[in-house]
Amino acid sequence: MKAVVTGANGTVGSALVALLKQKKVKVIPWNRKKVAIDDYYAMEDFISTVDPDIVFHLAVASESTGRDNEPWLVNYEWASELAWITRLHSIKFIFTSTAMVFSDDAKGPFTVNAVPDASQGYGFEKRRAEERVFYQNPDARVVRLGWQIGDAPGSNNMIDFFAEKMKTDGEVDASDRWYPACSFLPDTVEALWGIAEEQPPGLYMIDANEKWTFFEIASALNTLHGKQWKIRKTDDFEYDQRLLDPRIEVNSLKARLPKLKG
Repeated sequence: MKAVVTGANGTVGSALVALLKQKKVKVIPWNRKKVAIDDYYAMEDFISTVDPDIVFHLAVASESTGRDNEPWLVNYEWASELAWITRLHSIKFIFTSTAMVFSDDAKGPFTVNAVPDASQGYGFEKRRAEERVFYQNPDARVVRLGWQIGDAPGSNNMIDFFAEKMKTDGEVDASDRWYPACSFLPDTVEALWGIAEEQPPGLYMIDANEKWTFFEIASALNTLHGKQWKIRKTDDFEYDQRLLDPRIEVNSLKARLPKLKG
């Protein structure tokens, strides 16, 4: 089996690549320096030449290459073209979206029937991309992810956020009225693979947070990592961001954070 992975060096991408290799899947990372994402014919030629069984589109606009309006190009136009190309070549297509398609004013927790309302920024681009992907390829699988929990600083995950906050502020403010959508990276990619392998086309959501606030999660993570951060309890942000999708099995946060209550 062969899989093309965009964003293979990113937070989720690197974890997914490791999992795919464990499962004996041949991984072909998308190299943007060799295959331009604003050249449709180059992209189609690459896909038809590689002839993968599946394409995982995880990439985000994390590093600028100097193109105009690059976030829109990466988050929307590239997703649109890949959806169309995979449809033409009858290749399974997995597109990762985000809980941020819902604005901070939306009322969660969210089901797959909740209507996204993000009107600007990354969440808006991903919201529009979801719509476009399904228009271009009705057989696509679109998967919304929450905040990822890694095991060390150095990438875009919750642990990295804590480390950076300690450097800049000397503490981590954590609201006890915010229920973030989140999951541990290994559990995210296992669920993502399960969707790719077992689920029919459609919209899915991966979230391991059953009932815990950001303060509770941050405190439990702090205990797990030797209490190296100063976690300050706040109540300034009230929001239930949780993503509810009973079809998707993902390890509860408590499986990795036994200090969580309940």
